[in-house]
Amino acid sequence: MPKKGKLLVVSGPSGVGKGTICKEVVKKTNTTISVSVTTREKSDIETEGSHYHFVSRPEFEKRIANNEFLEYAEVFGNYYGTDRGITEKLLEEGKNVILEIDVQGGRQAKDQYPETVMIFILPPGRDALAGRIAARGRGEDEATLKKRLDAAEAEIAIGKEKYDHLIVNDRLEKAVKEVINFIETKTGEQ
Repeated sequence: MPKKGKLLVVSGPSGVGKGTICKEVVKKTNTTISVSVTTREKSDIETEGSHYHFVSRPEFEKRIANNEFLEYAEVFGNYYGTDRGITEKLLEEGKNVILEIDVQGGRQAKDQYPETVMIFILPPGRDALAGRIAARGRGEDEATLKKRLDAAEAEIAIGKEKYDHLIVNDRLEKAVKEVINFIETKTGEQ
């Protein structure tokens, strides 16, 4: 029977580079990324099942009622959640599973799995974060961009208080290496 995998939460404000960091970590370690379920509209650059599982709001709410999510949250008017069954199966198979989620979901995951490893990615500064958000090409309007920047301040405060490790994404290669080193320390894998 394989050793049970570890649950790894990676959070940070929108546009901080969580997705890019997580993809690089998966390439270089024994981890897999959980693909979240969302009610958000799919952008032109996203692929179903790769970026997210896109579902209707009624379908998501049905899954909430059936306790099918390890964690979920409503963010900027859309639901996001982690499929409990898929995640638990991967952990039982001995895989380390990264949840690339917001701080609300991170706290829910930690409540259910106290051994969860919590990593928070910080931007090098507010201006850099604003540029990254605008460059993502999701077609968001100015009001949504402002909401994301305002929410970043609150998320960063929670990250500093509740997360095990803080990593500044000022250089991608450095941030990836720091995340890998921290994961290896916490999972006993070298």
